Parts: sequence; structure tokens; C-alpha cells
Amino acid sequence: MPQVQLPIFPAGSVEINVELACRVEGEQVVYFNGHLPVFTHAKNDLASFRLFTSQLIVQGSATQETWLRRSECR
Repeated sequence: MPQVQLPIFPAGSVEINVELACRVEGEQVVYFNGHLPVFTHAKNDLASFRLFTSQLIVQGSATQETWLRRSECR
């Protein structure tokens, strides 16, 4: 039976949707699924940002519209 995950994110995180959040830590952007970090890239690493966001969109975990509203995560 699937387990429901509460939308609990680390302090200072920006909610992307009910499952995902991001937080800028110095020169790094960290993405979270719940309280667990799932991906990190440098703030100025556009290729890694595009790779990760594209993976989430293809998997159905996020939409393009979601990323357009969350400029804090770039």
C-alpha cells in the first residue's frame, strides 16, 4: 500500500509543488523531495539545471509552468 508523504521541507526552502522544493545554499542549489536532497548544482550551471528540470518534466513530477513560476530555483 502506498505511503502518504507529508509536504515537509527544510527551513528556507521554496516549494516547487507538493512533492518538490529547492533551496539556495551559498553557490549551490539543492532540490528536495520531502526532506531528502535529490539533486544539487552550482547556481550558474545552466546545463545541470536544464538536465534536472527536464527529467522531472518527462517523469511527470513537475510541469514547465511550475518552473516558470519558480525563478528562485535557478
